[in-house]
Amino acid sequence: MKINVHIERLILDGLPIERRDGAAVQAAVEAQLTELFTSGELSPALLSSTAVPGLRAASIELKEQVSPDGLGQQIAHAVHGSLNDSQ
Repeated sequence: MKINVHIERLILDGLPIERRDGAAVQAAVEAQLTELFTSGELSPALLSSTAVPGLRAASIELKEQVSPDGLGQQIAHAVHGSLNDSQ
């Protein structure tokens, strides 16, 4: 099975990260989504060809000191959960 996920824009309003951390957050989101999609359960609708034009992911809770990697992982879990719930 091949899964393609294209995220055109990820809006991170009000998060305590610097612009320079953007690439690290992106890498962490990609890595965690890859892991979740390859090892987790998918809704039946996601197993067939489908497109989701927009998605509002679940909220995440930030700890006082969040690393770009930790933030990316939380974002990936929120996106994955919302994709499974949206179908």
